[in-house]
Amino acid sequence: MTTATPKRKAGLEDTVATSSAICYLDGDRGVLAYCGYDIHDLARHATFEEVCFLLWHRRLPTRAELGDLQSQLVAGRPMPDAVVRTLRSLPLGDGMDALRTLTSVVAHYDPDARNNPPQANYRQAVRLTAQLGSLVATVGRINAGAGAIQPDPVLGHAANFLYMLTGERPSGLATRAFDVALILHADHELNASTFAARVAAATLTDIHSAIVGAIGALKGPLHGGANADVMRLLLEIGKDAPPAKVDDIIRAKLARKEKIPGFGHRVYHTEDPRATHLREMSKDLGQRAGQPAWFDMSQRIEALVKAEKKLNPNVDFYSASTYFALGIPIDLFTPIFAVSRISGWTAHVLEQYANNRLIRPRAEYVGPEYPQRYKAVDNR
Repeated sequence: MTTATPKRKAGLEDTVATSSAICYLDGDRGVLAYCGYDIHDLARHATFEEVCFLLWHRRLPTRAELGDLQSQLVAGRPMPDAVVRTLRSLPLGDGMDALRTLTSVVAHYDPDARNNPPQANYRQAVRLTAQLGSLVATVGRINAGAGAIQPDPVLGHAANFLYMLTGERPSGLATRAFDVALILHADHELNASTFAARVAAATLTDIHSAIVGAIGALKGPLHGGANADVMRLLLEIGKDAPPAKVDDIIRAKLARKEKIPGFGHRVYHTEDPRATHLREMSKDLGQRAGQPAWFDMSQRIEALVKAEKKLNPNVDFYSASTYFALGIPIDLFTPIFAVSRISGWTAHVLEQYANNRLIRPRAEYVGPEYPQRYKAVDNR
């Protein structure tokens, strides 16, 4: 006997799983807003630190509050020596593997790790946001065979990351471009990694465990990694490729029904509003770095895919050439997503804790007919 249940869309598409005051999306109009603030407004005027405060408190900070948060981030950035030793003991390889492991490790050294009142959870959210930037930059340094660099307390979050990664103090343009990239990636409602974090938090596990779950979900190629794939595609085509070659390669991939990375989105039916700003940054940084070819090639691919498939670029498409122009290794593109998204992940975890109910959905059963009768092993 089977019981009929309503048909569900695969992947919970269009299913409302919870209420939230953090992120507003309108895919038909191409709107993304954090706590009511349009992403275009924030990208033009705010800093990543202001956006972190906004996501955690649902309002922008006063000057004094922003100064306090900046001081808390400064205090949280240095890595305990034991964490750096653990990183050095890991095999060189996938940055997401290292980030997942090290996020667990830092929990052992967090003074609030076994203390879960709201104030302690908030302190951990701030500390984790500071630490993930340091962790990813240090992973990049060590993978490149260089030594770890201590953060500079004078620099902001974006500038510190670039400094700890490259060993050079970044220009104003590079700092602002990376700061905007962090803002654009800070939150995106119930994407796979955020939902994973909320499901974990709903069990009342600790915040570090919830974030490890989010990192594990982000590692999956259907969620993270598309911007790295975009850059690999550009490199495969070649910086000096003539326009006709670019067109031929993309048309051949489309003819083989291969997916062009960085296009289309589950939510947006128009241009991803984040792509608007990343397109501008890719152009400006490419020109400043003397490498305009990557932006020019990206624009050509965008026009062709739009014409052939009616697909718009998403946040990943132009972030690829933006990060590449900043001198960031391709293997760090997805970990950098986490450097930004930790702000949104922790905001959602704190929101889940504040009004919690265990997340326990049901599944539509499609297995063997009930009831099946047990047969002794010799009779099967």
